[in-house]
Amino acid sequence: MIKLLLLALSGAKLGKLFASGGTMLISLVVYAFVFGWRYAAGFIALLFAHEMGHYLAARQRGLAVGLPTFIPFVGAWIDLKEQPRDVETEAYVAFAGPLVGTVAAIACYLAADDGGPRWLMAVAYSGFFLNLFNLLPLAPLDGGRITAVLSPRIWFAGVPLLGAMFLWQPNPMLLLIALIAAPQLVKAWKYDPKAAENQRYYAISPRRRFEYLALYFGLAAYLAFMAYRTHSLVSPDR
Repeated sequence: MIKLLLLALSGAKLGKLFASGGTMLISLVVYAFVFGWRYAAGFIALLFAHEMGHYLAARQRGLAVGLPTFIPFVGAWIDLKEQPRDVETEAYVAFAGPLVGTVAAIACYLAADDGGPRWLMAVAYSGFFLNLFNLLPLAPLDGGRITAVLSPRIWFAGVPLLGAMFLWQPNPMLLLIALIAAPQLVKAWKYDPKAAENQRYYAISPRRRFEYLALYFGLAAYLAFMAYRTHSLVSPDR
């Protein structure tokens, strides 16, 4: 009986692995039809690196988490099966994704800048831009979860930024993010810093708060610079 139970558990784990790999493969095929298989493979690899940053950070903090799920033209996410216990843990897990994603984008940039193919530079640009976009201070994006160390009300600063992005380059995905963010904004509007549960969850030392915000703005500035630089390298007029 014990052997059968262990076999069933191992089968469930393999099922989750195949499910994650299956969604990744589907996304790869869809992107390959639109952008070509080389760019598609590089782009999926960057998404995987970003999500594995979240995954490893969550595991490090003792949170139950599942492997990434991919949906074409929507992105990817990890299955966080339990919520962080405090805002510092939430910020830690959130920051790990853009950080690892940025390292992966840098690797693509260095490989492409050393006489590498143009499509690889395009992958690098996508990595820098998407990680920068993820740092918008608006939940459920990573930036919203990081800047919550200051206050969840900071999320309102992300609304005009998201609106400006939609005016600059209209995209249904931005509307979807706005729809998902709406309940979080309602939560921020009703936020009471004096409530006992909020005092417990948002308790963080001034030093740690400063460290997270410094890392956040530093990474955002670097990503903005690299997105601008790589965009100029892949623009058609070059």
